[in-house]
Order: sequence, then C-alpha cells, then structure tokens
Amino acid sequence: MQMYMRIHDMQGEFLVSICDQECMGNTYREGEVSLKVTPKFYGEQLVPLEKAIQELKKATIANLVGNAIIKECIRCGLIHEKGVIWIDGVPHAQIIKMAK
Repeated sequence: MQMYMRIHDMQGEFLVSICDQECMGNTYREGEVSLKVTPKFYGEQLVPLEKAIQELKKATIANLVGNAIIKECIRCGLIHEKGVIWIDGVPHAQIIKMAK
C-alpha cells in the first residue's frame, strides 16, 4: 500500500503529513470545517506504508488523512481511536509530541 507523504522541517519541528492515495486532491467539508488535501502540504511522492510509519515515529508533529494510514497508526499505538475526528466521512488525526 502506498501513501502520499511530505516531510516539513519547520523551525526545529519535524512535521510529517501523510494521506491515503485516494484522498489526494479532495476537499472534505462538514459544517464549517473544511479539509483540503493538496500536494503542496501532503506531497507528491508515494511511499510504502512501512516508510510512512517509520517517518511518523520520528515526527514531532504529524497530520494524517485517510482510512488506511489512520488504521495503521491506531494499530501501531501512534494514535488512539478517540483522537480521530471524522470530516465528511473521512478520518483525520494530528500528532503533537510535547517536550518533557
């Protein structure tokens, strides 16, 4: 399985954005919430799911969209299912690692 992934190195933060392949280019709306999945933020490079998870484990911030990536992150313990929000039927989650 392949995912779109982009790594953003921002002011000391290692931000990883990942979306399922079928989510790319879509805009999801629910009420006043809108989530636009663009190559500018989620990348143009397809990577295997295993590579995406490897990079997520190093991330200080992550932004995730899609059934496959969310399901795998829950399975790996990177996110909790209660931390997932649904926008127009599509799961979305964010990870923020706090400094100790």
